[in-house]
Amino acid sequence: MPLIANARDILRTNLEQIRDGKKAKTVAIGTLSDKQLAGINANRLVDGLPPIVAEVVFVGSHIYKSRIIGDGYTIEDVLDQISSAMEDISKVVKSLKMTGIENPNSRQDRYGNQVRDRAVFECSARHPRPELFSVMPKGDKTKPTK
Repeated sequence: MPLIANARDILRTNLEQIRDGKKAKTVAIGTLSDKQLAGINANRLVDGLPPIVAEVVFVGSHIYKSRIIGDGYTIEDVLDQISSAMEDISKVVKSLKMTGIENPNSRQDRYGNQVRDRAVFECSARHPRPELFSVMPKGDKTKPTK
């Protein structure tokens, strides 16, 4: 179970605080699965980077700016994206530019798209804990109207 039981409420609170101009705290929202953690750490080892731990933390500033302000998604849309991206079945995405996991199963979003949600982690600022930095609904050809 990567996300903790009340993660949606915790995530929503942070995103609403940011919306309201308040500073959101760093909060624990879940963990990477053993397989996800092993895959990420194997990639980090190859790149000469120190390993991370399984606990994932969240602030939400970047996600709020990029997905809600930038793309016009609602907080509920973003919560769906995060919930899907952080599932046990999500697979490690190998990239020189980011550390992430992506749900291999598509889901239909509120705008008629079939998307595969990707979570992107920032692994330095709060090391050894990865921070859920961004989420991307891959395949979102139709976006919400702002």
